[in-house]
Order: sequence, then C-alpha cells, then structure tokens
Amino acid sequence: MTGTTTPEPGGAAGLPGPARPAPGRVTLVGGGPGAVDLLTLRAWRALQSADVVVADRLGAVGVLDDLPATTDVVHVGKTSGHHPVPQEEINRIIVARALAGAYVVRLKGGDPFLFGRGGEEMIACREAGIEVDVVPGITSAVSVPELAGIPVTHRGTAHGVHITSGHGGLDAAAVAVVRENTATLVILMGVSSLSIIVQQALRAGTDPATPVAIVENGSTPAQRVTRTRLDEAAAVGAAEGVVAPAVIVIGGVAADGLLGGARDERLAGAGV
Repeated sequence: MTGTTTPEPGGAAGLPGPARPAPGRVTLVGGGPGAVDLLTLRAWRALQSADVVVADRLGAVGVLDDLPATTDVVHVGKTSGHHPVPQEEINRIIVARALAGAYVVRLKGGDPFLFGRGGEEMIACREAGIEVDVVPGITSAVSVPELAGIPVTHRGTAHGVHITSGHGGLDAAAVAVVRENTATLVILMGVSSLSIIVQQALRAGTDPATPVAIVENGSTPAQRVTRTRLDEAAAVGAAEGVVAPAVIVIGGVAADGLLGGARDERLAGAGV
C-alpha cells in the first residue's frame, strides 16, 4: 500500500520543516517622568536583558543610549494630536517580535497602567499566548508636582487627589472635584485643552482665585514651573509659551510658598 505525505512548509516530503522559534516574552516597563536615574532597578535590568525595546517618545528615553549594541530599538512615540504609529500597530509589533522568539521590553513614560494603555498591550500579548509581565513606573502625576515642590496631598490643605486626562477637557467627576475643592486635581495631557478646562471649571462655580501650577518637562534639566490662578491660567499659559509635556495641578497645594518660602520649584530637576 502506498501513500503520499504532505510536505511541511519549507521541508522535503516526509521530513519536518524548519523548527519554529519558541515564543519569547514581553515586559511592560514604566520609565518614570523622564530622568534616567528615576528608573527602578527592575526596569534597568529588564532593559539590559532585552532583545528588542519598543520605546515611547516620553519618559526615560536617555536610557536607550546605554543599551547593549545588539539591542534592537523600535521607536513608536506619539506627540499631541500626532500618532504616526497607532496603538493597534504597536500591539502588532510587540506580539510579532515576541512570537519570533525575542524578549521584548515595551518602554513607556510614567507608569504603564496610568493613561499608558499598558492594559491593552497586556491583553494583546495574552490573546497571542505570550508571557507578559509589568514593571511599575513612577507616575508623573505625583512625581512631577513633587519635584516642583508641590505635594498632591497636604495636611489641612488637600486630603485626596483626583488624576484625570485633559484630552478634550474635564469630565463631570473632575469638574465636581475642582468646584467643591474636595481634592487636588492633577491633569495629564491637558495643555492643548487648558482654555477649555478653565472655562469648564469657572462655569461650574469654582473659585476664580484657585491656585494653578503647570510643570513642564518634569524631572529634566528643562523643567519649568508656571504658577497662576484659575481665571488667569489660560492667558498666562499662552503668554509664557507653555507646551507639552506638562502636568497641571489645580487646588490649594499649588499655592506658591505652601511648604515654606517662595518659589518652591527650586527643588526641581534631575539629580536633586
């Protein structure tokens, strides 16, 4: 009795084809606010071990200069209103490189799970059967104000903090927080919507004199702090040329001199 054998792709009849590489793995790494020395030790070890690093534009990108020469770096950074590599493509790149057998580190600014879309990347990996873990990062929502001498909570001033994205303005919960002054409002990615944010807060009945601080390029030598009051924030921001990346803090903790003395931003900068 005779028969035929269907060849494996790339192999002769009856012979196995080339072995597929074993799947690699993925680590989502939070790179912190920007200064390389604010990376965690676990993040540093993951980066030094990576075959491929898929990197954002923000965060501790200076660490890329210290990677082994054999590391393949894929840049997928986004800017405000300009996403040359959409999230779905980023997911595809991570999954494809891991399925090819690589250890992939996804380097993200701040913390992967705070407006970092790290959850979507973890889902994509798990759906593809790829081992994935996460290394938390220092979130800019807390660290950037801190480096400017602004505590997001402070006894007698603010007993809580509400963190939100500023894309398109504030949602109802954020408006309520700033109107009732029940917590510090920290806004990420809100510079382009600053005028809208101010209008929303004022229309809701927020005290026009509420302190506002805008911290640009937090933790880097380019860090700059602009302090004003709510009803003047949009005009002052425009006059000062405030640009992203920046963290906006609204509430009593943003008042200049809260921690003693004036111009608390003397605490700012890497290497403090």
